[in-house]
Amino acid sequence: MGKLVVLKFADGSFEQGFAVTLQIGEEGKLPDSEIAGRLPPATELLHKYEEWQSSYSRLDNRYRLSADKVQVTNVSIVKECDQTAYILRSHLNSWLLDAEFRPVREKWLERLLPTDVVRVILQTENRELQRLPWHLWDVLERYPKAEIAIAPPRYERIAAKKTHNKKVNILAIIGNSQGIDTQTDQALLQALPTAEVSFLVEPQRKELNDCLWQKNWDILFFAGHSSSQGNNRIGKIYLNKTDSLTIDELKYALKKAVERGLQLAIFNSCDGLGLAEKLANLHIPQMIVMREPVPDLVAQEFLKYFLDGFANGEPLYLAVREARERLQGLEDRFPCATWLPVICQNLAEVPPTWQEFTGWIHPSKSGKRSYNFSNLLRIIIYFLI
Repeated sequence: MGKLVVLKFADGSFEQGFAVTLQIGEEGKLPDSEIAGRLPPATELLHKYEEWQSSYSRLDNRYRLSADKVQVTNVSIVKECDQTAYILRSHLNSWLLDAEFRPVREKWLERLLPTDVVRVILQTENRELQRLPWHLWDVLERYPKAEIAIAPPRYERIAAKKTHNKKVNILAIIGNSQGIDTQTDQALLQALPTAEVSFLVEPQRKELNDCLWQKNWDILFFAGHSSSQGNNRIGKIYLNKTDSLTIDELKYALKKAVERGLQLAIFNSCDGLGLAEKLANLHIPQMIVMREPVPDLVAQEFLKYFLDGFANGEPLYLAVREARERLQGLEDRFPCATWLPVICQNLAEVPPTWQEFTGWIHPSKSGKRSYNFSNLLRIIIYFLI
């Protein structure tokens, strides 16, 4: 059975430090271990993140930002980005070696084996903490089957009335694609043999709203331009060449989609933490977003690798980790590509497998297809009626 690890960050700041609580337990059960620690003030770490972000934002890439975003060409900035990334990683790991945080580190190493499948949840509403490259923590790198996600301090499970279908129902929104290639995203989704994909290409607001109300969706997918803007980092998607939309402007339709069984939202677009914050308020079980502006090719390759793993039986977290790490092959052209994808988790929910969307249980290693009794009964009833 897999493990669930929650790192809870209480009130604090990079100027004052953070109180941290570590909980460890088996999936689906109450934690069987908890310990408290503290991280010291780290204004220099925050400064190093800002330096990295500044150099990253100047890369000459085709980002899936708002279509009028202009990039400045500068070949030397690639080396600068790599250097600031190395410095940021060093500062992060030095911070996490602090003596007051040592009990947390030691408890982790004591209770978890390197072979364990581990979901790690970083529970905080601090936006700067969320943006740090936590996957580079030296402790996490010892666990090849662990992946880290972000969760807000407040969460709730919505009682969903889910109807299982023969195929996974995906609503794919293809928004404003000026200057980028979203046709690859469409082709990858269309190639899924066990999915029924409905495409909305540069839809009007009412068209999208009506579609969310009209069907039981398993996965919501968006590709196109998006951004998180202003001091409040409000997430916005660009539906077409003239219209943009915030999550608040879709909240009733999205709430209805969650009540009908929506399990996963994927925003294969730029700067998605602002979107994720608003979506979390609607209690969507799982989301996959990009922490920063994402180059076009990186977005496409991540989707390809993720779907290949997830649709073929990999647990969601492991499928994300593998897809994220496979992006390393692009980092000579797109520095820090492996930093971008991140899971945002509703802590009240357990991620489904692809097969569970339709009631199927993943085939066993022997190659025989198996079911649990409740799923088998549901399938028999489905075909009888």
